[in-house]
Amino acid sequence: MADPEPLIPKHGGYRKLKSFQVAEVVYDLTVRFCDRYIGQGSRTHDQMVQAARSGSRNISEGSQVSGTSRKMEIKLTNVARSSLEELRRDYASFLGHRRMPQWERNDPRRADLIARRPATADDVAQWARDVRSGLCGQSGQKSQTTPSPASTPSTSSTSSRRPKYAEIAANGALALIAVACTLLDRQIAAQAEAFRREGGFTERLYRLRRRKRDERED
Repeated sequence: MADPEPLIPKHGGYRKLKSFQVAEVVYDLTVRFCDRYIGQGSRTHDQMVQAARSGSRNISEGSQVSGTSRKMEIKLTNVARSSLEELRRDYASFLGHRRMPQWERNDPRRADLIARRPATADDVAQWARDVRSGLCGQSGQKSQTTPSPASTPSTSSTSSRRPKYAEIAANGALALIAVACTLLDRQIAAQAEAFRREGGFTERLYRLRRRKRDERED
């Protein structure tokens, strides 16, 4: 008869996590973005790529380690969340330093990208081309933008100008990072609740030993 509670429960399967899927797209997108718009030898280039990589890899590592340590799973998932927040600030700074607008959360171009659920960086690139050519984000109202830090408010609406690819790519990355962070916030909350309710490896080992002892005494 199989134990009702295995010592090491099923774990891994991170490729099915939506947070991991979005973080992987962000990583691939960031590599392309930095190679194109950030100097190859610059510290910012390395920091952005490493932050994006950390966001993806710590989700997968947390999923793998969850079988023996829920505490470590939570820690690594939180590291992934923190890395993506660092990356978000870098993208925002990129826009600000170049006086490009950071789009509002309700900007229809952001909504269009999220609705497409891009699975690859190529999907994001196609969205960027559509934005550039005016084929998406047309909701019958002017798109709103928020000046980035250190930027000067634009006097023209987005409906009367064609945004540069750098602006589109950075804002697209920010939209996907926001999605990944929201998913990770929910993931961390669920992991914490499971840890509070069920405990971790030590508690499972104790319950298993007690169950075996009780069976021998019966």
